[in-house]
Amino acid sequence: MLALSRKENESIMIGNDIEITILEVKGEQVKIGITAPKSVPIYREEVYTQIKEANKEAASDTVPESLKKLFQ
Repeated sequence: MLALSRKENESIMIGNDIEITILEVKGEQVKIGITAPKSVPIYREEVYTQIKEANKEAASDTVPESLKKLFQ
């Protein structure tokens, strides 16, 4: 992991097209702004984890018995 120090209104660049800017620092909370192409999905970590878990469950679900009966 790369750890960087930034002050308000300072930015970091990821690649050529993703910019992360520190907008505000209040106590222990930091507000950031992210500029990225629309093709780059951006999620909070806890939302991303929920999406991964939901996808994993959907991929592992077996076909319900009611559907199996329809195709027999």
